[in-house]
Amino acid sequence: MSFDYLATARRVLDVEARAVTALADRVNDDFRAACDTIMACQGRVIVTGMGKSGHIGSKLAATLASTGTPAFFVHPGEASHGDLGMITSDDVVLALSNSGETAEVLTIVPVIKRKGTALISMTGRPDSSLAQLSDVHLDVAVAEEACPHNLAPTSSTTATLAMGDALAIALLEARGFTPEDFALSHPGGSLGRRLLLKVEDVMHAGEQLPVVREQASLSEALLEMTRKGLGMTAVIDASGRLIGIFTDGDLRRTLEKGLDIRQAGIREVMSSEPITLAANHLAAEALQIMETRKINGLIVCDERHHPVGALNTQDLLRAGVM
Repeated sequence: MSFDYLATARRVLDVEARAVTALADRVNDDFRAACDTIMACQGRVIVTGMGKSGHIGSKLAATLASTGTPAFFVHPGEASHGDLGMITSDDVVLALSNSGETAEVLTIVPVIKRKGTALISMTGRPDSSLAQLSDVHLDVAVAEEACPHNLAPTSSTTATLAMGDALAIALLEARGFTPEDFALSHPGGSLGRRLLLKVEDVMHAGEQLPVVREQASLSEALLEMTRKGLGMTAVIDASGRLIGIFTDGDLRRTLEKGLDIRQAGIREVMSSEPITLAANHLAAEALQIMETRKINGLIVCDERHHPVGALNTQDLLRAGVM
């Protein structure tokens, strides 16, 4: 008889979901005090924990650091052998321990208190030594572990992680942390590219910009499109203002109408009032416009409505924006 893996998985998820749901009733004045303590911190948040709590602490420190709260993880064992020098009175220590009796964590608490460093703890036992020694305690107790023996840290680590995330996001919102701020911490990933890259960083400008005057023939416009290779050209008036655009799509529509491309002028076949945007807009905004309007390219204009650049979906693809 085969083992029912799916039943076990569903039971684990149900147990852990109930553990996280139960935390909502414990988001109270203690949670507010923890947020206020960290918001008032002049230094950094030092997260510490042993074993599985340490792994959760490392993730929490990373989440805090990437959402506007400077933080790093210190292993409590290493702290007892010199790393306590990383902690100052301006910092806040966030200590994680399900039992609240972890020896390595309790060993460094007297030094933390002597330095005058604020101590926030997350434990599953409000009456534990660590909870009683803390300036603020967050209760992350669970009714049961998902482990059938009620031994392996499962529900308890999930609850601690969830409470830590709640803390990080509450601080993020309190600081007014923006997507652009988040991107500054993630410049190397696709998220950073989407949030930091601007239209001016990817557009074709100068000699690469396809442009013809309104007196040009369709044949001249096609030649300009071929030279620049963007599948479009801007059309300008005598003052240099953009008055239209001609694209590969316009060419197909022109051919369907049976117009003689050797005789037609560009004004006869261009699309008037094209969609444009400014060079300082985010490249992600350009992508959103293209997807919404179902177009493949955009002309970039300055404040006088003079074309200064052009870009298409291939440019955004190469830049990693899509």
